Amino acid sequence: MDTASTCATDDTPRTLVSVHDVMPETLPQVERLLALLEAERVYPVTLLVVPGGDWDEAAITRLHQWQQRGYELAGHGWHHRVASYGGWYHRLHARLVSRDVAEHLALDAAGISTLVQRCHAWFGEQGLEAPGLYVPPAWAMGRIARSALAELPFERYEYLSGILSAESGLFEPVPMLGYEADTPGRARAIGLWNRLNRSRARARGWLRIGIHPHDLELHLAESLRRDLRHYRHHSRYGALTERRPERDGAEVTENAR
Repeated sequence: MDTASTCATDDTPRTLVSVHDVMPETLPQVERLLALLEAERVYPVTLLVVPGGDWDEAAITRLHQWQQRGYELAGHGWHHRVASYGGWYHRLHARLVSRDVAEHLALDAAGISTLVQRCHAWFGEQGLEAPGLYVPPAWAMGRIARSALAELPFERYEYLSGILSAESGLFEPVPMLGYEADTPGRARAIGLWNRLNRSRARARGWLRIGIHPHDLELHLAESLRRDLRHYRHHSRYGALTERRPERDGAEVTENAR
């Protein structure tokens, strides 16, 4: 059930909750996360699926079962790793943010378009419902114009700063919380980022919670648990882009790189 309608009685933001990097090798960790989310009554939840791994019949069956239980599937790149770097910006991004997962940054616009289309087609080939959301690995869309995304099969695209409705071209800024902190330094940096975005979310009324498979084993695990207990009004991604964004001067209009 979409709980967004309950927000009228509370000033806490609506949350869009996603579990990233759903791959054959991460399914045990994803199952553990889903058990936690169910225990905390977090629903709906979107699962970001990486199609290019070694998906066997049992793993595909797991995706069917999750979809039947009401989890929304989304596309999340193809391999979720890079074989080579696409220039100095990609190398800097990898060092500071994404390490070796931002595969879009190694491609030109045509290559990104091909990857996105291939990702979307994979779901139908497996007999799964077609996803509406695409999230590039590390939220790095790369060298493709936002206007070009209207020609691709997904309905909406997630950037680090918010959500794009491909058909309308409207972009909704939404603050993000993350927890993938495998070193004390990254924990401090992400903790600061999260504090800023919790504050921003109170003003905007929306918040994204992005969870990675190993987050319960990392430095911000307790912060993740606290946030799941605190934010109680959850919504699906479509509810955000189906409404007309507020014209408050905060809408992001810059072109993609």
